[in-house]
Amino acid sequence: MVEIKYILGPMRLPFLILTPACVSLGFGTALWTQGSVSSFQVIMVLVGAVAAHISVNTFNEYFDFKSGLDFHTQRTPFSGGSGTLPANPHIAKHALVIALSAFAVVAGIGLYFLMIRGPALLAIGIPGLFLLIFYTPWIAYNPYICLIAPGLGFGPFMVLGTHFALTGSYNWTSLVASMIPFFLVNNLLLLNQFPDVEADRAVGRKHFPIVIGRRASSLLYIGFQLMAYLMLIWGVYNQYLPKTSLLGLATAILAIPVSISSYRNSKNVKKLIPSMGMNVAINILTPVLVSVGLII
Repeated sequence: MVEIKYILGPMRLPFLILTPACVSLGFGTALWTQGSVSSFQVIMVLVGAVAAHISVNTFNEYFDFKSGLDFHTQRTPFSGGSGTLPANPHIAKHALVIALSAFAVVAGIGLYFLMIRGPALLAIGIPGLFLLIFYTPWIAYNPYICLIAPGLGFGPFMVLGTHFALTGSYNWTSLVASMIPFFLVNNLLLLNQFPDVEADRAVGRKHFPIVIGRRASSLLYIGFQLMAYLMLIWGVYNQYLPKTSLLGLATAILAIPVSISSYRNSKNVKKLIPSMGMNVAINILTPVLVSVGLII
């Protein structure tokens, strides 16, 4: 049982809840557009999405361990990895096997939907698979791609992918909805990079808190947060989303104090940790509330 616990550690199981939250948004757009969807296909999509999240998490843990980053990271409850591999280096190969196995599951489910839905799925499927493998070893070293890659993965790739898998088409509703987690998840990773600046710089990584500093990055965080809510309002105004999806605006109650804290406490990790927790809640609750608005 102890070994199983250590093997599960690199998957970062507590953070996988973000995946069904984003999948629910694609499910909501599909249901609102089409009226009904296949329960079996919903399950297949969810399994594939969770496998993708497990794959990228475990790849991240493996590559961070191999680069030596894990031995310098200032861990928080929301950033810095699980710490499993530095404490148990003998399971590093097991972590890599898990990452590759989860990747294979994603590819297999992708092939299933490719056969029943057609080649248009490749438009997001191929970039999505690329993102899974290369996020940690390459993308994390380019500040501009690193800034938007998380949002692409959980926004357009996951939401549009879910919608297409369930309906066989893309539309403006799913695209507009996907931009909400695009901005939110970019912010999730952006804020979580604040405590890692020194450690990431030591191994050559380049992300915005390193390149422009934490204080300037907090302004970028505020801008992305605002864009997420404006995208929701714009979608409703242009009738791409129903008025009931404005339920997602409820999380602004959390977003406002987190935005203020990200600026005031940008250099104080201890004071920033509660805001990092609320930021996770925003990322989970907002797409769920929007999807509820789509479904009802």
